[in-house]
Amino acid sequence: MASRALWKGAISFGLVHIPVSLHSATADNGVDFDWLDKRSMDPVGYKRINKKTGKEITKEHIVRGVQYEDGQYVVLSDEEISAAFPRTTQTIEIESFVANTDIPFVYLERPYYIAPINKGKKVYALLRDTLLKTGRVGIARVVIQTKQHLAVLVPSGPGLILNLLRWGTDIRGWDELDLPPEGAKAAGLSEKELSMARQLVDDMTDTWKPEQFKDSFTDAITALVQQKVKQGKVETVEQPEASDASTGTGGAKIIDLTELLQRSLHHKGGTAGKTTAKTPAKTSAKPASTAPARKPAAKTGAASRRRAA
Repeated sequence: MASRALWKGAISFGLVHIPVSLHSATADNGVDFDWLDKRSMDPVGYKRINKKTGKEITKEHIVRGVQYEDGQYVVLSDEEISAAFPRTTQTIEIESFVANTDIPFVYLERPYYIAPINKGKKVYALLRDTLLKTGRVGIARVVIQTKQHLAVLVPSGPGLILNLLRWGTDIRGWDELDLPPEGAKAAGLSEKELSMARQLVDDMTDTWKPEQFKDSFTDAITALVQQKVKQGKVETVEQPEASDASTGTGGAKIIDLTELLQRSLHHKGGTAGKTTAKTPAKTSAKPASTAPARKPAAKTGAASRRRAA
């Protein structure tokens, strides 16, 4: 089955235009829970409306089911779902180190800054500088608000960045696209064309300066809002009371790396690691309040909104 193009246009550099089409590089293979009326197994909408009868139903009549075939569901209890949640460890579990060029960009999903807390600055600097000097990044697992993520720990400037990764099963292959063969000769490119293209790329090469690039749409909307505020064109809107689900603040928080490094040394069987592992990490007494805990990698679409309700 051919991949559906999401957008068609061109790559442009200098006077060169390459017509291209844009395709989704990922697929969501996570479990999708649908609300069902447990009395009749009819699907339930976001506002707890029985889609078949059109009547509103109460929360106690809703169960969660996973569709495995068209119209066929397996109903799971809250206890069964809770038992399947990964154990919250409040640590970033580095499982291996790889070269910083090994991970394709398509795997990168969401970055978070990591900052040391309590007395963790020295070991934070140790890991950061070691990764920088060796050209390595750490492959890790982390649980954020009961959801397990694969992640990469990357040194960047003065700090470390935890970038959540997509699972390998969520990455689509290239086989659905009609691409030119690899290699200049196989693609029919001449040395003259390659030489001219390299010269053009060299002429346009610059250092990365993100401040040079602006979101023109956001800037235009912001200016329009400010203009209407000055003109007094402001409407008063009363927000509905927040539901219990929207006010929760639970979930995993990330602590500094001292305990992680101690455990890693211990697993390696080194003497220093065994000695250090006997002493509980002092830095774990006060978990950090970090960006991942406030902004979890929630499921997208209507299913996640139904779950939040």
